[in-house]
Order: sequence, then C-alpha cells, then structure tokens
Amino acid sequence: MSPHPSTTVQAPSPDDLPVPQPPPPDGDGRAGPVLEAVRPSTRRRVRLPRRLRRTAGPVLLLAVWQLLGTTGFLPEDVLASPETVATTGAGMVSDGTLPSAMLVSLQRVALGLLFGGVAGVGLALVSGLSRLGEDLVDSTVHMLRSVPWVGVIPLLIIWLGIGEAPKVALIALGVAFHLYLNVHAGIRGVDPDLIDAGGALGLRRRGLIRHVVLPGALPNAMTGLRYSLATAWLALVFGEQVNADDGLGFLMNQAREFFRTDVIVVCLVVYALLGLVADLLVRTLERFFLQWRPTFTGR
Repeated sequence: MSPHPSTTVQAPSPDDLPVPQPPPPDGDGRAGPVLEAVRPSTRRRVRLPRRLRRTAGPVLLLAVWQLLGTTGFLPEDVLASPETVATTGAGMVSDGTLPSAMLVSLQRVALGLLFGGVAGVGLALVSGLSRLGEDLVDSTVHMLRSVPWVGVIPLLIIWLGIGEAPKVALIALGVAFHLYLNVHAGIRGVDPDLIDAGGALGLRRRGLIRHVVLPGALPNAMTGLRYSLATAWLALVFGEQVNADDGLGFLMNQAREFFRTDVIVVCLVVYALLGLVADLLVRTLERFFLQWRPTFTGR
C-alpha cells in the first residue's frame, strides 16, 4: 500500500497579500480623522507687519484719549484732548515759541552731557585700568552715587547761583554716574584670555589698552550712554524748574500757573520725542562701532 502523497504548502506571494485601504471618507467627502492627522497642514499663519504692530498700541491709546475728551469724561482743565494738543503745538511752532525753547533745552543737555561724559569716562578709566586708581576713586564715586542727585539742587543753587550753571551741573551729575558704572564694568569685564593672547602677540600695556581693553569695554560704554541720555532729559526737567527764563521747563511753569494742560502736554511730548531721537542716534552708533559683535534680535 503506497503512502499518501505529500502536499506542499506554498507561501503567498506579495501580490496575493491584501492591500490596506484608507478609511472611507466622511459624509462630507473629507478623509477620515486618521488620514487628516497624517496629512501635513498647509495653512499659514497671517502675521501683521512689524511696523503696524508697533504702532497699534500708541494709536489705540490716542483713540481712547480723544474719545474720553470728546465725550466729556476727561475735561480740558484736567487733560486736554489730542486734537487740542495738536492745535496748540502747531500754533507754538508757527509763532516760534516752541523751536526757541527746544534750542535752549538742547544746549543745556549738550553741555551737561559733555561735562558729565568727560568726568564719568575719565574716572572710569582711572579706576578700571589701575588698582591704585580703583582704591582711590571707586569707593568715593559709589558713596556719592548713593546720594539722590536731585537732592543736591539747593546746594547747586547756593554754590553756582540761579543761572545756567546749576542746570548744566545737575545734568552732568546724572550723566557722570551712569557712564562711570558702565565703562568701569566694561573694562573689568574683558575676557582675561584676550589679555593673555595680546601679551603673547607682543602687545605692551598701552597696546593692550588700545586694542583689547577699550574695544571690549565699548558695548558697556554704549549702554551707559543710552542710560545717560535718558537721565539727562530727566535732570533737565528738574533743572528747568529752577528759576528758568527760557526753555521747555519755563513754558511748563507758565502753563501750570494758567492751568494750560495743552501746553504742558506739548512740552512733555517734545521731551519724549527728543529722548527718542537721542536714543536712535545711540543705536546708530552701536550698529556702526559694534559691527563685530553678534546680537540676538528676536524671533
């Protein structure tokens, strides 16, 4: 009796395997949730231009301010509306009152910035480049810095009178301390490896200061200059309240006596614009002198 014939089982070929089908579409013809999860999104986020985003806040503030003034919720004797302020400012420009006052205030700030800058940077160089200079200068400067510079106005009036000198001296005081702190920190913050590398290349003390230390301290010096300009305008506001016969502070004092809030706001706006222009100049200097330093500009 012959054995049963052997049966050979063959493996299915790839063509015989079932092909997976995508899930059926929904009732509205779209693919199912699984396919939608895999499909990359092609939508793009709509982004407003940066200039429009930066101006949206001030424009909204002006609109709310004008609305409150028009509806009477903000009376003119409390705060003038933007329309009234613009009309008053245009009149002050046309008759020459505002340009003349701006010129006087700019001269005071320029002189105070010059004297304060020379004093602050000079003391920072003496204290930052020498241990002996630091022992003699640094503690004294920090002691004087702790005294509110606005509080020395009575002494400045006694020492210098009530003319231009106390106003310029007050601005110079505010400028000098900011520049000293930042320039001194910049000098002492230079990487020691750069000093060693300069010495290995044959640079002596003067060459190290010129080519390594001062360029390394320049970013901090620019930061100090920006703070100093902001402080200079603040000191100008206080200084021009002291028996001023011209300038923006003089106009504000006159407006206060007659309850002219529109003139006061015009002067405040001019102070702010002058400060923004000064800050823009410093930013331009930073881009010019600090081209070698990479910076993060945000995303």
